[in-house]
Amino acid sequence: MNRVLSTFVFLGGLLLSGQVAAGPVQNPIAIFAGLDKITGTITTFEIKIGETKRFGSLNVTPRICNTRPITEEPKTTSFIEVDENHLDGSLKRIFTGWMLAQSPGLNAVEHPVYDIWLTGCRNPKAPKDDLSDVPPADEEKDKKPAAAN
Repeated sequence: MNRVLSTFVFLGGLLLSGQVAAGPVQNPIAIFAGLDKITGTITTFEIKIGETKRFGSLNVTPRICNTRPITEEPKTTSFIEVDENHLDGSLKRIFTGWMLAQSPGLNAVEHPVYDIWLTGCRNPKAPKDDLSDVPPADEEKDKKPAAAN
């Protein structure tokens, strides 16, 4: 369910209202998790949009990674391409499409040896959340009691 922003315009004695949907926020980095089914190891890795990173025998290339504004319900999507490297040096496209972080099983890359799914997007230049109303940690709780003599 998308939330919409209501806008009101006062024009010539008339009050007009309309709804403006908040658009997606594009991020420069996509975050993935990958499972190596042979070793049972899960690896988290980041890839810049438009760049390719190798995970096992797969080349993963995110083309876009969108999130919603903080005022919206979370919805993280990424359009990616995945190619498989063959022993003869050729590539075979095994996945092209959208991944949804909130539904990792819906469009995850399922390969006989590797699984890949989107976990999030990141923008290192985005402002940090305002934590000014969070009280500082009580340093006295973290100190160990002095040994009794």
